Amino acid sequence: MSWETKNYSILLVEDNKLNQTIVKFTLKRFGYLIDVANNGIEAISKFKEGQYDFILMDIMMPEMDGLEATKEIRNLEQGKIVPIIALTADIMIANEETCLENGMNAHLSKPFELDNFFKVLKSLDL
Repeated sequence: MSWETKNYSILLVEDNKLNQTIVKFTLKRFGYLIDVANNGIEAISKFKEGQYDFILMDIMMPEMDGLEATKEIRNLEQGKIVPIIALTADIMIANEETCLENGMNAHLSKPFELDNFFKVLKSLDL
């Protein structure tokens, strides 16, 4: 089954409502199920309650940023294996390296293009 037809369950962690809407609209057309958390604290809570194929994690958020939330999720038993993809408007390479060093599996710049999104899924064997 390819990423184009698989019904992924995704946790989207994003504080910006417009970005939430865009990502949900873009990915729901592929049949993906998307649960939204508005910050890192909500992400940890939702992750504990649900089962997700992967997480799309914004980096810059109020209350708890994406790097800290990733560390917390990685400390949970089920959080050790779930792929976490960073979403950020900061396109600097150093930022990508920081994301990977902090336990994320991949990095996408916002707004992301579908081709890049699917390349990341393929690189993660999803």
